[in-house]
Order: sequence, then structure tokens, then C-alpha cells
Amino acid sequence: MKRFLLRLLLPLLALTLTGCGYNEIQRLDEQVKAAWSQTLNQYERRAELVPKLVNSVNAYMVNERTVLTEVTEARAQVGKVQINVNDVSDPALMRQFEQAQAQLSSALSRLIAVSENYPQLKSDGLFRDLMTQLEGTENRIATERGRFVRAVQEYNVYIRQFPTLITAKLFGYDVKENYGVDRQPEIMRNPEVKFDVPGSAAPAGG
Repeated sequence: MKRFLLRLLLPLLALTLTGCGYNEIQRLDEQVKAAWSQTLNQYERRAELVPKLVNSVNAYMVNERTVLTEVTEARAQVGKVQINVNDVSDPALMRQFEQAQAQLSSALSRLIAVSENYPQLKSDGLFRDLMTQLEGTENRIATERGRFVRAVQEYNVYIRQFPTLITAKLFGYDVKENYGVDRQPEIMRNPEVKFDVPGSAAPAGG
């Protein structure tokens, strides 16, 4: 008898959950997590490039120890913030992550600006290769962050709608923190990493 009732109730439960938006909430939630995972992958890639970049400029920038120290310390701070795909609903941790990444972006911008004063460094093959990798990574960060923002917006709009909001509250689904929106505008700007290779400029005159 119990098995018979269970067979009757399961399809009914599935139909009820589908009609109230539960399945769509699940899909959108997984979409947010996937987008955040890709964003984190790119930030981790940038963090891995930083020590290599610092080592490549270390021998040249003998008078720029303050800048190198800032980059190194900012990189270390980023490493202290442990965050994963399930932390997008933790506003405090998200803000901490944003602040650490913004600090690293700012330090990298200063390092790159200072590098313009060292012609020998600019002609170094390893440095140029690392700059190319950094520029590509920054572009991917911007792309993945944009996808994450859109995924969170879609999720937040959906769970605020009626009757979905009832389902969301019933199963504990809250509005998610949208990384970088209307807060800390400096993190929304990529550090300038374009690097002019010596001899690449067009010759003057005709």
C-alpha cells in the first residue's frame, strides 16, 4: 500500500515543483555557480602569473622596490581569501574577495606603468610574453565576470517573481550578491596592460 501511494505521490510532487518554478530555480542556480567557477579560474590564472612577472622585472627595477612589494603583498592577500562556487550568497566574503582583487589590479597597474621607464625590460622576451599572457587573462576575466553578472541578474529576477518567490523562500533560495555591480567601481576597470613592443610604432614621416 505504501509503495502504491508513493508511486502516486512522486509524479504529483514532481508536477507541483515544476509548476511552482523549483526546477527553473535549480537550473539558474547552477548557471550562476558555473559562471562564478569560470570567473574564479581566470582570477587564479592571473594570480599564478604575478610571481613570474615580479621575478622577470626584479633584476631591472632596482629602484622600484616599493612597487614590487605592493604587487607581492597584494598577491599574498588574494591568496588568503578562500572562496568557491558556493560562496556567492555570502556578501561579506564576496566583498573581501572584491577588495583583494581590486588591490591586486591597482598594484599591477602601477607596476606596468613603471615598466615603461625601463627600455631594456621592455625588450626582454620573457617579460613581453608574460605581459601578453596577462593582457589575455584580463580580457577573459572581464568576459567571465560579465557572464556571471548576467547569470546572477537572471536568477535574482526570477526568484523575486510571484509565485516563484514563495518556492524560493520555502526551499531557502535567497537573492545572490552580484559581484562588482554598483559597488567598488575601480574593480570594474581592467588594469591597462597593453604593452608597446620596441620597434612596433609606425615610422615618422612618409
